[in-house]
Amino acid sequence: MNSQVNAPNAGKVLTTLNEDGSRIWMRPKLAEGRFLNRRRALGYFLIVAFLLLPFVYINGNPAILLDVAARRFHLFGFTFHPTDSALLMLLMLSLFLGIFWITALFGRVWCGWGCPQTVYMELLFRPIERLIEGNAGKQRQLDLQKGLPPRRLLKYVVFFGVAFILGNQFLSYFVGWKTLATWMSAPPWEHAGGFGVMAVTTGLVFFDFAYFREQMCTVICPYARLQSALLDRHSLVVGYDELRGEARRRMKARLPGDDSGDCIDCGACVHTCPTGVDIREGLQLECIACTQCIDACDNVMDKIGKPRGLIRLSSQHSLETRDKPKILRARTLIYPLIIGTLLTIMAFSFGHKGNADVTVLRQLNAPYVVLDDGLIRNQLRVKVVNRSGAAQTYSLSIPGVESASILAPQFPLEVANDDAVTTPVFITLPRASFREGGKRDIVVHVRDEDGFETDVKFTLLGPGSD
Repeated sequence: MNSQVNAPNAGKVLTTLNEDGSRIWMRPKLAEGRFLNRRRALGYFLIVAFLLLPFVYINGNPAILLDVAARRFHLFGFTFHPTDSALLMLLMLSLFLGIFWITALFGRVWCGWGCPQTVYMELLFRPIERLIEGNAGKQRQLDLQKGLPPRRLLKYVVFFGVAFILGNQFLSYFVGWKTLATWMSAPPWEHAGGFGVMAVTTGLVFFDFAYFREQMCTVICPYARLQSALLDRHSLVVGYDELRGEARRRMKARLPGDDSGDCIDCGACVHTCPTGVDIREGLQLECIACTQCIDACDNVMDKIGKPRGLIRLSSQHSLETRDKPKILRARTLIYPLIIGTLLTIMAFSFGHKGNADVTVLRQLNAPYVVLDDGLIRNQLRVKVVNRSGAAQTYSLSIPGVESASILAPQFPLEVANDDAVTTPVFITLPRASFREGGKRDIVVHVRDEDGFETDVKFTLLGPGSD
């Protein structure tokens, strides 16, 4: 098992791999500082939010509930049904464009400050690791021991317990905490599917944070490889001021009047990096903008009496020219314009939806059936989505068609708030009622007890339309 080394990165494909392809285990040294304090505040807020959101209700529904089985998503007071797939697509597209916009402005700030992989790794699992195994040096000593040292075994047991909690909490976003509580109080075989999802999730979380770790960011996640398209020379990134820092020399090697820069080549920025990046070599795909190298370098500058900011948040253009970062530019203006347009369309569409969505669908098998007495029967599927804010009872009628010709077994139809019900309706008509080509146009009229009503046009099929 290889520990983190200080060898230069020349010839390596990734900073987390040796030239022979073997794994370099990252044991970063924690660098206290103002950026770490800010990341802790934000990160722990996100962790608490993740744990509490399933218990928060908005408009009678969980703040976030991705009910895949019922094909219904509750997101902060908005409920998306299958009929809202276009609106859900607008929302997801807005979120992705929002990340692109943030990247254009602030680089990979999402990776270092908001991504669950980094938040949980650096602010939950690594602190537990340091508490049990000790600092980076003691962790490397454990790496050299054969077998599984007791402290590392204890760490894995604690990791598994945390993964179990996160796995169950993750499941609550898909089934709701009330259902999850019921499942947890019953034997696993009574809810084998949910138990299987929880077990697999727990296993994946444990594998990720106990073994795979930073490899998720450097090998699997495609976001780093999109940087070249999302960043430009004016994007805010973690950068090394080469004009100020070079030529770098250790304190003992410096002579009065030489060309030494402010960098004393102490390696503190490398030792603290969770992905093994040497930021002095320029922007690299492994950099997650966690700003640990900034805190480490600032601490060194304080000790040697130099001004802070040798490594800082700046743009590549500013680091090279000393100009101020240019915030307003084409992509930073176009992204919010598109996002605003998409969200406006989504909000307008939601605001102009009626108290219910009614969809009339044709039966999946034969479009019609010829009965023994020669009558033609069409079977429809009427889907009602209740958006009224309360349970409703819906009635159905078809103008121009006698009620005796309509068989609607479940009408009047009771539908709970934010629920969707699909029910069959049978319409039996004589062959002569179909025009040439075997078609007849009808209007399905649906109304509730509060005055909502809507008409849905539909075409019945009969002989001659095959």
